[in-house]
Amino acid sequence: MVSERFPGADWTRADLPAGTDRGMLTEEVDRLFGSPSTHGRTLALLAVHNGRIVFERYDPEHTASSTFISWSMAKSITHALVGMAVSDGFLSVDHDNLFPEWASDGRSAITLQHLLNMTSGLEWTEDYVDDAVSDVIEMLAPGHQPDHAAFALAKPLAHPPGTHFCYSSGTTNIITRILARTLGDVPPDNSAMKNHIARLFGTIGMSSATAKYDASGNFVGSSFVYATARDFARFGWLYLNDGVWDGKRVLPEGWVDHGRTWVADEPETGVGYGAQWWLQPAVPGSMSAQGYQGQLTWVVPDRDLVVVRLGVTDAAVMPNVRDSLVGMIRAFPPKNSPTDKSGGHV
Repeated sequence: MVSERFPGADWTRADLPAGTDRGMLTEEVDRLFGSPSTHGRTLALLAVHNGRIVFERYDPEHTASSTFISWSMAKSITHALVGMAVSDGFLSVDHDNLFPEWASDGRSAITLQHLLNMTSGLEWTEDYVDDAVSDVIEMLAPGHQPDHAAFALAKPLAHPPGTHFCYSSGTTNIITRILARTLGDVPPDNSAMKNHIARLFGTIGMSSATAKYDASGNFVGSSFVYATARDFARFGWLYLNDGVWDGKRVLPEGWVDHGRTWVADEPETGVGYGAQWWLQPAVPGSMSAQGYQGQLTWVVPDRDLVVVRLGVTDAAVMPNVRDSLVGMIRAFPPKNSPTDKSGGHV
């Protein structure tokens, strides 16, 4: 039986909660949808509070049934998939000596935890503009690298493992290779990984979600999950509820905190990073799955709130999108006390 806090086949709806600053909410929503020069294009915007959709809006070309690319929000989904394997006893984040190719050099000291935290020390350039220097463009561009994980794990060490933060889509695809191998897949067979992903999506009702694989059969966990805004909200709701879905523990106890335990700040933006999740200093205690062009699933325990924003926004104006989403979040009433471990009031 589905409780009121969790959706069945579809979300139920409710009015905005008492105490919502409706004026602030309207102002920020209007900025997100009506200011393309400063905010890019917002295609979908949705808020779930107390297990119900309390706000939902789409641009004229999209509806609630439209599916959107995750881009790097998929990294946070990969975190969940790893967590399930940890819970099943298949993986430990402390494992090292992960690949035979790494056995004879310093890469043998790289642990799964280093990979999850983006502190493996592997050489990588995550540039979305200059294809002459970008490893991520070389990896993801159609027809370039048939095996994304092999491309990334061939990189040499640039820093000792655990000493340097470097955001890397290649790192996440190494993680999915480790996960698939641990589940029992032998390339090109990826049936175990497909079943593992289907288990996650099926448990939380992400019926629209589709994961994509590279030419070698490896899940592109860095970038390629497609789903509706409502289904991305389901994923956020799983994390807001400590990895439990309608009474069933999906992720191991403490795994949500594992994702939002600070490791480093991204040098250009000052936004923090945990384990395949971003940590927004303007909303303490929250965690966000975020991707290229402004895809965001923002989990805010202090307000019992998940906000999903999907769009097309240049990096230069992404701070404006984040600021408007912070304003939108602050329009909702806080739930917990300032001393709550979810981060307190903003």
